[in-house]
Amino acid sequence: MMKTFYLFFIALLVPFSLNAQQNSPKPTPANEFFTTTADGTKLFTKVSGNGDYCIYVHGGPGMWSRSFEDLKGKTLESKLKMVYYDQRGSGRSGAASNGDYSVAKMVDDIETIRSKLGAEKVYLMAHSFGGIIAASYAKRYPEHLKGLILVNSTLYLNNSVESQVAYANSLTGSKIQIQDGQHMPALGEAMGKLSEKNLLYKLLTDSEESFAALNKIDAERPEENGFRNNVWSINEYYGDFTKLTPDIKIPVLVISGKKDWAVGPDHYKLFKFPNQTVSEIDGGHLIYFEKNDEFRKQVFKFINSK
Repeated sequence: MMKTFYLFFIALLVPFSLNAQQNSPKPTPANEFFTTTADGTKLFTKVSGNGDYCIYVHGGPGMWSRSFEDLKGKTLESKLKMVYYDQRGSGRSGAASNGDYSVAKMVDDIETIRSKLGAEKVYLMAHSFGGIIAASYAKRYPEHLKGLILVNSTLYLNNSVESQVAYANSLTGSKIQIQDGQHMPALGEAMGKLSEKNLLYKLLTDSEESFAALNKIDAERPEENGFRNNVWSINEYYGDFTKLTPDIKIPVLVISGKKDWAVGPDHYKLFKFPNQTVSEIDGGHLIYFEKNDEFRKQVFKFINSK
């Protein structure tokens, strides 16, 4: 479990009522295929739903889109044509054919998917670590976005690690400090303390049942095939991507969990998007699953205002 949990933010929305289902358009059949990129990498892609395209950028690094889809993400399909894809070297997608897992290449992959869908403009939704990739896409291709939706997304890993270590200290009574900018060793120590007390799940959720539901899905994820084992040696991912936010002028919805210790409940305060709407929800990192009614309400309110 230690290996799995180390990837949480590094990891990563609710059934409608019967009446809501009856009043919603009949869903279109899901379409699964592989998108082949310019460098020959094959990306698992699944399109399902009705409405404007919304490309979902999962967290991890190295997780997959199925966690989001199966933990009630698919209920967004009544008003959005959801595009679930697994990032190169992650989940059901192939490893990078040339070993390139740079931010620029991850952005290229989203643009390839958008282009092959034939959609001039799409929504882009990201969770957790996926925020770094999504914000980078928004900076480069604002003309192709109707809006950006960041769900408990980190744009600065070191800041999020500081939140995790501080919360681990509060739970375990430890006094772990980040010395000389060594964030990851401190995080590893904090994970060890949490593991000793069987409290690893607390960074994601207060519910062991929710954590078990996530692990049940992720247990079916294919073995590591590239990204997760390479990303920690790519220095650019440790950069401060909040610095991009003042220049991203498209509409942005920021959904932040008041109890999200994986990214940090105050992390969103570092964002300076000129046209942003912030929705704080009383939940943790798995807010799309555990607080789905409110999550879905905020997403639909955002897209209906466009």
